[in-house]
Amino acid sequence: MNRRVSSTIAAAAVVLLGWAAGAAMQTAPAVRAPDTFASRVATLSEPGGFFNTDNLISNERSFLHVAPELRTLAKTTVPGSTYLGVGPDQNFSYIGHLRPSMAILIDIRRDNLLLHLLFKAIFAEAKTRIGYLALLTGRAEPPDEGGWSLKSVDAIVAYIDGARPLPADRVAAVRARLAAAVDRFGVPLTGADRATIDGFHRRFIGDGLSLQFNTTGRPPQYDYPTYRDLLLERDLAGTRQSFVASEDDFQFVKRLQARDLVIPVVGDLAGPTAVASIGRFLAASSHVVSAFYTSNVEFYLFRDGTFPRFMANLGRLPHRPDGVIVRSVFPSGGAGALLRPGYNSASITQPLQELLDGYARGRFRQYGELTGR
Repeated sequence: MNRRVSSTIAAAAVVLLGWAAGAAMQTAPAVRAPDTFASRVATLSEPGGFFNTDNLISNERSFLHVAPELRTLAKTTVPGSTYLGVGPDQNFSYIGHLRPSMAILIDIRRDNLLLHLLFKAIFAEAKTRIGYLALLTGRAEPPDEGGWSLKSVDAIVAYIDGARPLPADRVAAVRARLAAAVDRFGVPLTGADRATIDGFHRRFIGDGLSLQFNTTGRPPQYDYPTYRDLLLERDLAGTRQSFVASEDDFQFVKRLQARDLVIPVVGDLAGPTAVASIGRFLAASSHVVSAFYTSNVEFYLFRDGTFPRFMANLGRLPHRPDGVIVRSVFPSGGAGALLRPGYNSASITQPLQELLDGYARGRFRQYGELTGR
């Protein structure tokens, strides 16, 4: 074969290979980024903001008054049922009652994301309710931990209260164990983030079940519940209803955490991207909102003039027809007659669709309309 013929064949081969490669590029499926816990946190989050509280625990003593309503919602099976909520671990009690397929916890403070990474690590390492509280507060787990699964939350709280904090070397070992678990979640963290998580854990260890909600620059208010109070709180029928009141509820939350289906997100409820991104994510994965716990965030949205933006975001969330908003109301927000004796807040629900329809017709333009003031 002469050089000219050889060159012609080679050139044709190059063209053919180029065409084949192009065709392959056109028909091959697009490479998608891995769908991991860390990627979901990053994709759904927006830049954080500031709020002047630590929010390590709730200050809403009444939070379990709505538990029976969530239990009722849970009786109607809805594929892709999703829980949305703000703040720390009161969400776990709501999740235990609602039994959703997935939960997304959105809060304006990045610190809330970091706190939930600590909680997620403890769920991963603990086998039972008492093991969870022992790791959280730096107390020794009882030797027969499994035998505590049938015991009351009163007995568990009494054990934690009576146990002395572990010695410094064992506390350090627990903190290192939890730090390693946090690293396995894959969320990028700075040195400052790690120090914040460790600082949160130290607070739980130092204060134990007497820990209270704090506002920057002032001591806890006289009517703020302790962590002990919240764990032992009851619904209006007098039944203990926190997520550690029932081993079954605790284990449900633990399983959801293990499947990476409790997703903490940094975002403002009235922000530009986070809630909208959550809406797109839910729609793409055929999920619908069953309950959205907003605490008293709407009070601040009205104060700041951003409530209309929140309503626009709320309209972007696919939701079940009987889905509800769960909110807390304080005296500063006009709780008034809603407050029950011995409670610093009132917890109420509203049909989500009622809020959306009413707003579209010109209602709910003042915070008092949301709370029935």
